[in-house]
Amino acid sequence: MNQQVLGRLGRQLGLPVLAIATAMLITVPVIGFALNWDWVKVAATYGGLLDGALFKQFAFANTLVAAIPLMFTGLALALGFRTGVFNIGASGQFLLGATCAVFVGYAIPLPPLIHPLAALIAGALGGGLWGAIPGFLKARFGSHEVINTIMLNYLAFFLQDWLVKNPMKDPSPSVVRTPEILPTAFLPRFYDRLHVGLAIALLAAVFVWWLLNKTVLGFELRTVGSNPEAARYAGMKLGRLTVLSMALSGALAGLGGAVQILGVDRAMQVLYSSDYGFDAIPVALLGQNQPVGVILSAILFGALRNGSDLMQLRSGGAVSKEVIFIVQAVILLFIAAPALVRWLYRLRLPQSEIEKEGALTRGWG
Repeated sequence: MNQQVLGRLGRQLGLPVLAIATAMLITVPVIGFALNWDWVKVAATYGGLLDGALFKQFAFANTLVAAIPLMFTGLALALGFRTGVFNIGASGQFLLGATCAVFVGYAIPLPPLIHPLAALIAGALGGGLWGAIPGFLKARFGSHEVINTIMLNYLAFFLQDWLVKNPMKDPSPSVVRTPEILPTAFLPRFYDRLHVGLAIALLAAVFVWWLLNKTVLGFELRTVGSNPEAARYAGMKLGRLTVLSMALSGALAGLGGAVQILGVDRAMQVLYSSDYGFDAIPVALLGQNQPVGVILSAILFGALRNGSDLMQLRSGGAVSKEVIFIVQAVILLFIAAPALVRWLYRLRLPQSEIEKEGALTRGWG
């Protein structure tokens, strides 16, 4: 039994490790070609990536800052995947959560401890309501959540654009943005730019693990995700659970947007960043849709993001920092197609576990 458990654990860890290593290897010829195969410069370029992500002063703190919103959006998608829904709307939910939080942060004066808490709750509610809409449409009319969440992403982008340019616009600065949140709404920083949002993200991961593994509701959500027919036969209310799953997923993404506003940006510009929602897809898949895996995966992607600037600088500008997107794309490719990794490395999967790889695609019908 112990050997079986160790073997299963090794396979679960082996796929992400091989995906990351292969993705990094694929970038070697790209960088080598850009630097005319000067291996000293190639080594310096990769050294810049490591220094910028981990070893320079405040580098790891800034890596964690970059990883925090990915932790929230990754957990949001992982919760959806584990419960059988494809929440591709984390970008819009993140944006709505940030918008609600910034409004509470600058427009509603509150005492210091209550103010950030109220803004965080507003962000979670905004993201949760935005996530519940496609959940309701799926439960009531059978429309697919992937299409609905993508369309709602666009609605969120245009809504935020209109709000920041009109009713929420700060009339004083030359940059089009909202007013800065009041100091009473700031999330405390305890090491350079690293803020309390990291602790909130870790608590969110614990909550997701507890919900899915230690509660009756979590069991019902997982059952609906893995076997809807059995859940219906057992008397579970699929419609209600679907809406709840999407709402919880959206709330996590919205909470991530609120934390980013309160801890880092403290005001919202027009065309506010929406990359966190899309980057959350490889973060969740690389983390095997497990809370601990999502946290570690988010830190990896935060490191790639944070180290890419110094990597470009050390290469003399010959290597664009966008090469990191190649790494992310290849990681996503290998995680989404595990059979490709096994074929490359001549790995075998026990017959009893082959069917489990198809669990992620059940919701596509």
